[in-house]
Amino acid sequence: MKELIKLHKEDFIEQLKSFLSIPSISSLSAHKEDVQKGADWVADALKEIGMEHVELIETEGHPIVYADWLHAQGKPTVLVYGHYDVQPEDPLDLWETPPFEPTIRDDKIYARGATDDKGQLFLHIKALDLLMKENGELPVNVKFCIEGEEEIASPNLGPFINENQGKLSCDAVVISDTSFIEKGQPAICTSLRGALAMEVTVKTANTDLHSGTYGGAVPNSIHALVHILESLHHENGEVAVDGFYEGVPEVTEALREEVAQIPFDEEKLKNELDLEALFGEEGFTFHERVGIRPTLEINGITGGFQGEGLKTIVPSHASAKISCRLVGDQDPQAIYEAIQRHLEAHMQAGAKVEVEQYIKANPVALDSNDPMIQTAADAYEEVYAVRPLFPKEGGSIPIVEVFARVLNAPVVLMGFGLPSENLHAPNEHFHIENFIKGMETASLYLKKLGDQ
Repeated sequence: MKELIKLHKEDFIEQLKSFLSIPSISSLSAHKEDVQKGADWVADALKEIGMEHVELIETEGHPIVYADWLHAQGKPTVLVYGHYDVQPEDPLDLWETPPFEPTIRDDKIYARGATDDKGQLFLHIKALDLLMKENGELPVNVKFCIEGEEEIASPNLGPFINENQGKLSCDAVVISDTSFIEKGQPAICTSLRGALAMEVTVKTANTDLHSGTYGGAVPNSIHALVHILESLHHENGEVAVDGFYEGVPEVTEALREEVAQIPFDEEKLKNELDLEALFGEEGFTFHERVGIRPTLEINGITGGFQGEGLKTIVPSHASAKISCRLVGDQDPQAIYEAIQRHLEAHMQAGAKVEVEQYIKANPVALDSNDPMIQTAADAYEEVYAVRPLFPKEGGSIPIVEVFARVLNAPVVLMGFGLPSENLHAPNEHFHIENFIKGMETASLYLKKLGDQ
C-alpha cells in the first residue's frame, strides 16, 4: 500500500487542491451555487473510484451525497460520513495566501476546509481508491453519506437519517473530523459535548437618545445587557442559571483518571496563547473543563455606535450571542428555557429581553472498548507506531449522536487533523504527512475489519 500511495501521491494532492478551491460556504446564501459545486465534485469523485448508486439528494438546504459499494458478502458494512461545506473565510486580511487558492508550504496544504473537513473526508475516498486499485474490490461493504450543512448544525441531515434507516444501516459509522492530541499522537475521540446557541437582544426606548438630554435618566440597553450577562456566572466560574447542571454526571475518580491520561502542559498553553493565567470552573482541570463539564460562553456583543470616533447616545438596543456546551443527560431545550427564565428575572427595569435559539444538539458518549473502535486503534498503532489515546472532546459534531442513536451503530471518530491547524480561523491547513498516513490507516482499518 505504501508504494501505491507514493505512486499516486502528487495526483491525489492535485485532486485535493481542486476540491479545496471550491468556496462551499454553507452559511452564506451568496455561495449557494458553490456549495452545489462542492456536492457535484464529491459525487464525481465517488463515481471515479467505482462507487455505485451515487446520488445527490436534495433537501430544503444543501444536497446530501450518497453512494455505496455492497459486494463484500458476509463482511461488515462501514458508513463513511463527512462534510463538503466550509466556514466563511473572514477575516480575509489575516490569510497569508488566498483561502480558496490552495498553497503548499512546509509540507502543509493551506486553504479553507483543508482540515475541516475536506482533507480528512478526501483521504477516505482515496483510501478506497487505493484498495480498488490494489485488489479490484473492497474488503468490506461501504456506504457514503456526505453533507453540505455541517457548519450550520446539519438541519436537514437528522431528518434524512431518521427517514432512511434501512438505506444507511451499517455496522460502524466512520468519521474523520477531529484531531490528534499533538503531532505524532493519534486520538480516537470517545465523547462530544452537546451544543446550544442563541442570540439575546435587549431593547429599551424606541430610538437611540442624546446622552446629554437623556443620559442617567432612562434605561441604557448596553448597561442592561452587560448586567444580565454578568449574572450568568458566579465568580468561581460556575454557571449561575438555576437548573443548568441538571443531567450533568458526577465526576468520579475513575473518570478523572481517564481524563488525566491525556497529556497537558499548562505553561506551554499559556505561552502559546500569550495568557498569564487560565480561568474556568473551580475544582476542575483544563481537560475536565473542556471535556466533561458543561459551559456557557458569550461569543459576541453588539450595541450602540460602532464607527470611528464618538457618538454620544443612550443606545436603544444591544445584543449578545451565547453558546453552551452540554454533557451527560443535559437537555438542550430545558437548558434554553432555564436561560430564558434567568435573563427575564435579572433584566433591569425599563428594558425588555428577547431570545432566539439557533443551535440545539445532544451530547454523545462512545464506548472506547467497542471492537470497531479498538480495531481502528490497531490500525493507527501499526501506521504511526503509537497507540491512540481516547480523549473526550470539548467540541460538538451534532450529527454523531443522531447516527449512534438512530442507526444503533458505534461511531468511530478517526481524526487526522492537528489542534494547531487553524480550523475555523485564518490560514487553516492540513499536514500532508497525515493526509498520506491517513489514507494508509483508513485502508488498513477496512482490511482489518474484512479479516475479522
